[in-house]
Amino acid sequence: MWLIRSSIGRKLVMSISGVVLLLFLLFHLCMNVAAVFSAEAYNTICALLGANWYAVAATVVLAGIIVLHFVYATMITLQNRKARGNDRYAINKRAKGVSWTSQNMFVIGIIVLGFMVLHFSQFWYKMMFAELLGHHEVTLGDGSVVHPQDGAAYVRYYFSHLWVVIAYLIWYVAIWFHLTHGIWSAIQTIGWSNQIWLKRWKLIGNIVATLVMLGFAFVTLFFYAKSICGGSC
Repeated sequence: MWLIRSSIGRKLVMSISGVVLLLFLLFHLCMNVAAVFSAEAYNTICALLGANWYAVAATVVLAGIIVLHFVYATMITLQNRKARGNDRYAINKRAKGVSWTSQNMFVIGIIVLGFMVLHFSQFWYKMMFAELLGHHEVTLGDGSVVHPQDGAAYVRYYFSHLWVVIAYLIWYVAIWFHLTHGIWSAIQTIGWSNQIWLKRWKLIGNIVATLVMLGFAFVTLFFYAKSICGGSC
């Protein structure tokens, strides 16, 4: 099948899956920003998602897309390493026009994937998964008992810990690097680009990546600052 064996097919699958993941990331950002303005609104969204069949189905599809994206990224990386042969062991200067990010996309992707495990263990595992198991109460590290759909409580709790905040900020930076290259590269692979639009897509990619990073960072730092001042600020 050409989507597996062909280099173009592999890049196409990785690009389309990457675009889908970007759309989910933007949705997730909007959802998180809602928590800043209204805990009730955020929890309403959590309740709409929760363990409802459509949310579970969407989660399974999303997980499949993440796996597909990573598997194809691995295949492309191994293909490129094989094509370079022994040249990959040579110490050479980076080729002109090739960014550091593009040379390290796979490593950055592994970092992003690694932090996703932390995120899932703190939120998804104690929210949707707990609800699927029939748990109506979840005990947090401070001893407080919350409902799996009380997403605002999880956000307040985890983002009150400095090490969690630092870890997430590192994750956001890794996502920024991944998106600055991934967005325009995906658009180019899909065929929605040319010599004129390539520079524009790179600029658009940088803007979107920066907005995503700053948006998530703002929510994280907002709740950390709120935990320091005890909710009085």
